[in-house]
Amino acid sequence: MEQTGQKEFLKSCVRFWQNTSKTIGFVPTMGALHAGHLSLVERAKAECDVVVVSVFVNPLQFNNTADLEKYPRSLSEDAAMLKTRGVDLLYAPEVADFYEAAPITSFDFGSVSQFLEGEKRPGHFSGVGIVVGRLFHLVEPDRAYFGSKDLQQLAVIKALVKDLAFEIGIVRCDTFREASGLAMSSRNARLSQKGLETASHLHIALKIATAGAHSGDLGNALRLAEQYLANQPGIELEYLSWVNAETMQIIRERGNSPEIAICIAAWVEGVRLIDNMIM
Repeated sequence: MEQTGQKEFLKSCVRFWQNTSKTIGFVPTMGALHAGHLSLVERAKAECDVVVVSVFVNPLQFNNTADLEKYPRSLSEDAAMLKTRGVDLLYAPEVADFYEAAPITSFDFGSVSQFLEGEKRPGHFSGVGIVVGRLFHLVEPDRAYFGSKDLQQLAVIKALVKDLAFEIGIVRCDTFREASGLAMSSRNARLSQKGLETASHLHIALKIATAGAHSGDLGNALRLAEQYLANQPGIELEYLSWVNAETMQIIRERGNSPEIAICIAAWVEGVRLIDNMIM
């Protein structure tokens, strides 16, 4: 596996692969890799000739400086992990190499980013749009792989691809979970063992909501999940909402939505966690 932080080397590899008719799979990450990331890599390897993984903690998508500073970083361990999985290239630039100057462009993703993360983290999705757009230009992948845990981010990226006419297939992969049901996340590394146990109640609440929703009453299903969480000490709920899984609009009745999801954000031990369950 090659590793680089240089755009020129990355682009030379891309040109070689394209000239030899190789399909390129891409897994963008912010590092601190876990089994969930590796499942994306394995899917990409199964479907593409070569696989590129990026590790870059993008400052533009953090609206909280303290959160950026605390974000876990483990590049050497990440590289070793990816090498064993047969990744062809790891692109891990420094901020100064990736952004020659601070970007002045911003993105507004409209109604897709109006609620949930877009409401709670102003500017977050603009930062996501800038970094993913730049990475797509550099890697020029045929397919890019994203986990379902960041469901709203996935909707934003689909809008980016559509509006900017990237010829890239966006592949949604299932959320990878701990045995407890807790969604795997790089932020989980900041939780104590007790915190991990507490955080597992988020998944239980999502299961309560989806089980209740089969009766057709989304409002009552939501209340049951909220009541469950209210009885779990150590969890500070930020939001719990039903959405149309494609448009990310908050819904109170299923209506004609072909796919709906219950989305959650909560704080445990000072760590912000998100998750969802798609129906």
